[in-house]
Amino acid sequence: MKTIKKIILVMALLPILSCEDEFIERTPTNAMSASAALSSPENMQLVLNGVHRGLYSQAGTVFPGGSNDRGGEHFWVPMGDNIGGSLIHSADANNLGWRTNMQWNDHTVPTSLTVESFWYHRYNIILHANLLINGIPDSGFTPTPVLNEILGQAYTYRAYAYLSLVQHYGKGYLVGNPTTDKGVPLVLESGGLSNLPRSTVEQVYVQIGQDLDAAIAAFTNGSGRSGSGPVAKSQLNINVAHGLKARWALNKGDYTTAATSAVAARAGFPLMNEADWKSGFNTNNLSEVIWGSNVISTETVFFRAYFYLASNTFNGSQIRTNPKIADRRVVDAIPSTDYRKDVFIKDAPNTNGSAANAQGGVSGGVPRDPNYATVAAYNARRAAINAQFGITNSFNQHPYMHFKLKNANPGSIDPDDIIYMRSAEMYLIEAEAKAMLPSPDLAGARAALTALVSTRDTGYNAALFTTQAEVMAQIKFQRRVELYGEGFSYTDKIRWDEGIDHSANGGSGASQTLYQNAYIIARPSVNDDWIFKIPQAEIDANANIGPGDQN
Repeated sequence: MKTIKKIILVMALLPILSCEDEFIERTPTNAMSASAALSSPENMQLVLNGVHRGLYSQAGTVFPGGSNDRGGEHFWVPMGDNIGGSLIHSADANNLGWRTNMQWNDHTVPTSLTVESFWYHRYNIILHANLLINGIPDSGFTPTPVLNEILGQAYTYRAYAYLSLVQHYGKGYLVGNPTTDKGVPLVLESGGLSNLPRSTVEQVYVQIGQDLDAAIAAFTNGSGRSGSGPVAKSQLNINVAHGLKARWALNKGDYTTAATSAVAARAGFPLMNEADWKSGFNTNNLSEVIWGSNVISTETVFFRAYFYLASNTFNGSQIRTNPKIADRRVVDAIPSTDYRKDVFIKDAPNTNGSAANAQGGVSGGVPRDPNYATVAAYNARRAAINAQFGITNSFNQHPYMHFKLKNANPGSIDPDDIIYMRSAEMYLIEAEAKAMLPSPDLAGARAALTALVSTRDTGYNAALFTTQAEVMAQIKFQRRVELYGEGFSYTDKIRWDEGIDHSANGGSGASQTLYQNAYIIARPSVNDDWIFKIPQAEIDANANIGPGDQN
């Protein structure tokens, strides 16, 4: 687990853990060799199935030496909003190091489980993708649509993993000097290469672009996703490749490509209606979900789940004792005509006597929450929220708590799908890209905003925003509302070169005592703490990455 070289040892193991029973029965070992993996298109698909599953499984169940305290994207997706300051903690709770992560005492430490596991997880994706990318052309099989689909997914996975790595372990493309800033090692050979140095941020971005172009070319001649419904959306396809290209281009300032790719990505994935938007974001089956993990119910990660960390309906102590709240500055700015405002409960009573703002519980027969003068009113509102969202008095409440993310079975620990890409995001990418063109296309940006936001807000009027600054401010606001809880805050703030200030403009509602040094964070261009530390174990073992290469 300590180096890229050692990661190679698990290449064969990950696919076998998701194989069909008949394959396990005719494979006497507990690992699939590279030659066996490439011996048929069916086995190549099993390699992909293993990567699909590895996105959401507890690391200890699929990676030798991995820790079960990290359940893949269950942790990595909400982590973006946790360290980005938008998924706000209301009380002290540190299950899985979630408070430590929020306080910026996690990704800034080279020996932390997070920086090591995240690095390890992404390179495992890359090494499995390399097996297919390099092996399929040499397999001797006649190219078919099925093989092209597999190849397209492999290229897309490699691009996805490298984009994720360089955005976390390298300085932001737009706030640094990508031609000289150090990124991550580029492992492109099957089996991997040990002792690789860090490539520059620019070199990594170039490789990502090449991989996405190769993926789109392969998908163009591919068979398309097999099956239908939420299971099918676990597979990557041409829309996912276009969506990743839109993200990649936006974050490097290639705004023309970002806009074009965003439009291509959302084709065939219509926006949700109000009922679906309010249903909890717990299934790939929603119309605008382009890509997400369909979590197998028999393989739940239990108290390592995305919703355990981020949803106020998951029946776990992290949620029951520490309801997650939204930035009240954002919630207060949502118009009353926008139905998205309904999932942010501004008047939820503060029921936790240990709440970080010291206004929770009841003292001397009087609620400490200043919004309630009597215990009767306080209890009545609590009961109404419980009934509306399917929780009980075992769950604490807090002003500005959210119910955007909800279990399909509220109050349970049942597993739910993890959504990675929606068409709503693509409208927002198109809008931002057009607003940021060298010659800004503000009309085009407003049109993209209108296409999305008018389906959420009956009173929306994009014509109110006439300058580039006003349009960009509106785009940022809409991203904060629409994508809340989906993990984009960290990369958004890096791209926009914005710091974190929970005290500004009336305050976010976060507690300075709880947030400590993360209460105010300087912007990424002047603060390298936004960059994840390279795992110390990698530095110790890699002859070409020394102490001087640390972020």
